[in-house]
Amino acid sequence: MNPPNTTPGNWTDRLKKNTIRLGYWTLAWVITLALAAFGPKFIWDYATLPGVLALLLNLAAGMGWIFANKKNLSDLDDLQRKIQLEATALSLSVAVVAGLSYELLEDIHLISFQPQISHLVILIAATYAIGLFTGNRRYQ
Repeated sequence: MNPPNTTPGNWTDRLKKNTIRLGYWTLAWVITLALAAFGPKFIWDYATLPGVLALLLNLAAGMGWIFANKKNLSDLDDLQRKIQLEATALSLSVAVVAGLSYELLEDIHLISFQPQISHLVILIAATYAIGLFTGNRRYQ
């Protein structure tokens, strides 16, 4: 199921290169997110200009991550793309349903704390990982 007009070695090399590139962009995005989140308190004492610059840097790294992810997905074979699509659809659906229900818990006073986006991000990551694991097991 290799893309047309490519040899298996070239496709494997491209896939490895794309995966490494995606890893670097993911790391850059996480580091810039940490800088934007913790820099105001620990580095620049809530000064506006460094905060704006850190946020813009994080958005730029996020865009790089998005494009690296798109490139990686476009070079996958049909089965890998199907597994990724199913895992993404599962995590998106769970995020919408669980996220809205989670927010309602506070609105109707069933929880006393304010829902945090980090809880939803953890749920999305776990659901995506489970989707990838089960998809890969199903199509072995």
